Amino acid sequence: MPDFINDFSDGGGPGLLFLIFPLIIFSVFVLFFCAFAFAIVRALLRWNRNNHSPVITVPASVVAKRGHVSGGSGDTSSSTSYYVTFEVRGGERQEIEMDGPQFGILVEGDRGQLSTQGTRYKGFARTPQDR
Repeated sequence: MPDFINDFSDGGGPGLLFLIFPLIIFSVFVLFFCAFAFAIVRALLRWNRNNHSPVITVPASVVAKRGHVSGGSGDTSSSTSYYVTFEVRGGERQEIEMDGPQFGILVEGDRGQLSTQGTRYKGFARTPQDR
């Protein structure tokens, strides 16, 4: 090993490696803390923005449904996130995350009135269709 990395032979104390290692560990800790804090602040800002948004109801139709399963390997449990894509007037599509029971009652092709508040799903009132 080069002398400048780990040189105890001259009585000079720890080498460069022993001085940099704690700095690297501290930097990784700070990065994780900052990422966690950023995620919390972002979630709080979205929650606040949703609370201050009006409830909007527009004609829409259900065009797609999907679920995303995460976790579940070994002894860990899995969780499923449910998403429904609605098409509103003008062809604009909006994917909304919702709970399983709400997801279960919607069928692709349903038409009705979609209510949202910001990014929050507030409900879908199906309109009767001629069959």
